Amino acid sequence: MILLVFFRLLYSVSILTLTNPSTPSLILPVTSADEVCTLQSSFQPGFVAKGDYVIGGIFPLHYNQEMPDLNSTYRPPPVKCNGFDPRAFRWAQTMRLAVEEINRSPELLPNHTLGYKIFDSCAYPLTGQRAALAVLNGLSEEDSPMCEGASPLLAVVGESGSAQSIVVSRILRPFRIPMISYFSSCACFTDRRKFPTFFRVIPNDDYQVKAIAQLLLRFNWTWVGLIRGDHEYGRFAVQGLVRELQGTPVCVAYQEMIPLLYNRKRALEIMQVMRSSMAKVVVVFSAEGEMTPFLQDYMEKNITGIQWVASEAWVTASVFTGSEYDPYLGGTIGFGIRKGHIPRLSDYLQTVNPQTYPNNVLVEELWEALYGCSPSQSSQSQFSPCSGQESLLEQHSAYMNTSSPRVAYNVYKAVYAVAHSLHNLLLCQAGSGPFQNKSCAQSNDIIPWQLQYYLQEVTFNIGEEEVNFDLKGDSIPYYDIINWQRGSGGSIEFINVGLFDGTKPAGEELVIEDDRIKWAGHQSEVPLSVCSSSCLPGYRKAVRRGEPVCCFDCVPCDNGKISNQTNSVDCTFCREDFWSNDDRTFCIPKKVEFLAYDTLGIILTVISVVGACLTIAVFAVFFHHRNTPIVRVNNSELSFFILFALTLCFLCCLVFIGEPTFWSCMLRHTAFSITFSLCISCILGKTLVVLAAFTATRPGDNMMKWLGPKQQRTIIFSSTLVQVVICAAWLIDAPPYPSRNTKYERSKIILECSVGSSLAFWCVLGYIGLQACLCFVLAFLARKLPGNFNEAKFITFSMLIFCAVWLAFIPAYISSPGNYADAVESFAILASSFGLLFCLFAPKCYIIILKPEKNTKQHLMGKEKK
Repeated sequence: MILLVFFRLLYSVSILTLTNPSTPSLILPVTSADEVCTLQSSFQPGFVAKGDYVIGGIFPLHYNQEMPDLNSTYRPPPVKCNGFDPRAFRWAQTMRLAVEEINRSPELLPNHTLGYKIFDSCAYPLTGQRAALAVLNGLSEEDSPMCEGASPLLAVVGESGSAQSIVVSRILRPFRIPMISYFSSCACFTDRRKFPTFFRVIPNDDYQVKAIAQLLLRFNWTWVGLIRGDHEYGRFAVQGLVRELQGTPVCVAYQEMIPLLYNRKRALEIMQVMRSSMAKVVVVFSAEGEMTPFLQDYMEKNITGIQWVASEAWVTASVFTGSEYDPYLGGTIGFGIRKGHIPRLSDYLQTVNPQTYPNNVLVEELWEALYGCSPSQSSQSQFSPCSGQESLLEQHSAYMNTSSPRVAYNVYKAVYAVAHSLHNLLLCQAGSGPFQNKSCAQSNDIIPWQLQYYLQEVTFNIGEEEVNFDLKGDSIPYYDIINWQRGSGGSIEFINVGLFDGTKPAGEELVIEDDRIKWAGHQSEVPLSVCSSSCLPGYRKAVRRGEPVCCFDCVPCDNGKISNQTNSVDCTFCREDFWSNDDRTFCIPKKVEFLAYDTLGIILTVISVVGACLTIAVFAVFFHHRNTPIVRVNNSELSFFILFALTLCFLCCLVFIGEPTFWSCMLRHTAFSITFSLCISCILGKTLVVLAAFTATRPGDNMMKWLGPKQQRTIIFSSTLVQVVICAAWLIDAPPYPSRNTKYERSKIILECSVGSSLAFWCVLGYIGLQACLCFVLAFLARKLPGNFNEAKFITFSMLIFCAVWLAFIPAYISSPGNYADAVESFAILASSFGLLFCLFAPKCYIIILKPEKNTKQHLMGKEKK
């Protein structure tokens, strides 16, 4: 019956293979029942022990194989496995040790014993398939050539590689036989529809790729290469890592695949890619068997400078601990399976020798691998003979390394998981069982799926570690971070430098002791692996067109923007009142500018004070000589009014200096406009008096009676009052106010006085200009008055200067911002004030002080005797 099921299974597997070309290893090259029995009978078990309940074990006791010539012209020979692996042999012995401990335990499975059948998968899916068939078909230890009845197989411990486990799991699935893997971490096994009977005591690769992604980010390795094996483990792991790296700064420089059947030409092509790439960090998801020939060629090519990141499949492989690997693999870092402690393992391993097992081929191969000699007397052996009594020493680390077992510890836990599940099954009380009608399993006829129920629910402790499985058959995600460092004898030692605990909150899983790590080339500094060097603060990344985001140029931030982190994607604007520093790394308060008492402000202040003092001095001279003809002829009262107004004009310039305030802004424009209007009004009155005096010389002209002192004061008051009314309306409607100008120069804040109402501002200036133009026209008409001292000429010239200054002021004021606008206005006030002062009063002061003999009425009227 079981053979019929096998044939149906093999047919379905073949059909699955034809429809799924990614798994060609599932094809079984047999076509008849005789061939099946022949192949199985030629497939020798490694170790067999009888018991009440039998579990299977599949281990990669060899890591390479020679495929026979399958030309269908003769019976195909059995597959020849090469490359004996002492490490995997240690795993098989760990399973035997665990079974023997359980059988001796008075607490676990009392009155019952476990048996086992251990087979070799040769680290290849096809051979793993044959091992699974051999386990199921119940071959006896005597290697019977005929297919026998099925053995009471309850569970299988295996396999190591994910590709082999996929094959074995699919074969076991129709029989609902649970399988516990000790080394298959492929994320694909979480699919309970495809692998309903699969369990494992190694963490899911989803956690490993998450850990590797965090490791790459931790050390800023943004340009990495990926190498994988040609199997599901490598394919799913690389896919998971690429998915995990999406949205991070890490980019994949290249992805390469080591052929399942090693091809040196293809391997050399991969090495050429590694040599030419700027990626100095290479993540490898591969098995130990594939990496061995690859690394041998790698060392032959003398490639150095690569920082390897190893997956758990080979990070603790003792085959790479030799001193010859150190220059090329030293500094390798990766995530290893959690180590444990197996008390009697070292003593148990030493009991395995050719004397104890004289006819076991695997023990002979162990001796050949460890000592290079053959304990058998066969003449076909390529090794020199030895006694087989040699002692196992510490240097045989590939087999005797029991100080920190990892994979072996997983095997140990897997066997105990089966034992505890079986123990719980046998403790079931009738009427309270988990199966239909609350029934229990029959102890003498246990069906594997019944054991699977208890395996799903099992929880037990080994040492301080709790072992259980989640709904997907996965165990607790926990990794040790392993660093390969040179030991005292030159060989490589695996040093624990941290851990990854997947049960912790996001961001806290990875704990690394950075100072304990030795990197590639025995360096203590973290190696650099980037496509483009990091952009320092003050720069932003500009991705190159057509290249990955990790390849970029560093562009300085624009003015007003900063980046205060390394590798900033964009620069951020500073707030309105802040500006970027010279390095564009942080925002600093903008420089506040106004017409302060600095160099420019002091110059204006000095000029203003000097002008006011000169005006006061002229006032004093005129007052002292007020009775002299030159003062009296020029209407001393109006002259004093003009000097008073000019003094105010000079002093109002001081209001423009200093930080603008609400009151100073209102005062500076109104004071300037009213004082100048007062000054021009006085000059206008004087001009009218001069014209009246000229016309009064004509017969019948009584013009002077309309321009007496009262009338003059009325003209001055009324002309000034118009300006006062304009200013009052300005202050009431939209007065000037202090403002912060950030638009003209974004790096500064210019404190200025906004005019409030532009119309009022230009009305004020326009009124002053109107007064000045009227004075100029009237004075121009009276420029040819007789006499040596013609006041009209000086008024004409002063108004000409005044108008020229203020006409030049308008475009200069409009084009000057902030403090410069205030400075331009101040210079215009001072220039026009000095123009009026010198044009109107300098000639008179010259006569009064230096030419007193000309200060006579006759001289002024031009009637002195020659």
